[in-house]
Amino acid sequence: MFVIRTVLYIVFVLGLFACGGKKEDSVNVEEPQKVYTRFRGDYKTFNDMPDKHLSAAVNKGISPMMDRADTAQYEKKMVRLPMELDLFKVDKLTHSVPYLVPDASALLVQICANFRDSLDSKKLAHYKPIVTSVTRTMADVEVLTKRNRNASDNSAHTYGTTFDISWKRFQKIGPEGKDEVSVDKLKLVLAQVLHDLRERGKCYIVHERKQACFHITVR
Repeated sequence: MFVIRTVLYIVFVLGLFACGGKKEDSVNVEEPQKVYTRFRGDYKTFNDMPDKHLSAAVNKGISPMMDRADTAQYEKKMVRLPMELDLFKVDKLTHSVPYLVPDASALLVQICANFRDSLDSKKLAHYKPIVTSVTRTMADVEVLTKRNRNASDNSAHTYGTTFDISWKRFQKIGPEGKDEVSVDKLKLVLAQVLHDLRERGKCYIVHERKQACFHITVR
C-alpha cells in the first residue's frame, strides 16, 4: 500500500512540473478586456428598464421622503444642488427638490464637466445642460401620478439617486447670437458623453421622448 501511495504521489508531482511547476499557473487565465463602443446616434439604445433604475436606486439611495419637510432629516446624507453653476443649471422645480446623494451629485458634475470638455475638443461654443427634475417626495409622486399615469415609472427619483437632464434646452454661456450651436448638435454631444459613462458602468439611462430628457440613475 505504501509503495502504491508513493508512486501516485510521484506521478502527481511530475504532472505539476509538466504544467509549468506551479498549480496556480494552470488556471491563471486573464479576463478579456472590455471593448467600449462609440455612440452611433441611435437614441433608442438608452433604454435601461425601470427595474434596473429602481434596483440601483434602492442600493445607493435614501429611504423615500414623505414630503418636503423631511428634507431637513437628510441634509447630512445628501447634497443640495446649487440652482446654477458654470457647469449646469437647475430648472425651476415644481415636483422635486434639489437634493441628491453624494454619488449621484458627483455623477451629475462629471457629466457636465465631460460635456464642457467635449464642446472644447470640438471647438464649439459653451453651453450648460439644464436639470429638469431631481429628487421627488412621495407627496410629489402622488401629485404626478394623478396628472400622468407614467409618473410611477420614475419611482427611482424618490431615492435621491436619479435626475433628468433636458435634451431639448441648453443655456448658452456668453453672448447670444455668436457661434450658436443647434439643439440637435448639443443633444448629440451630450448623448456621446452619457453613452461613454453608461458603457463604463457608471449609470443607467433612458431617453424620454415625451418629457424631452435623459432620465439618469447612478450605479
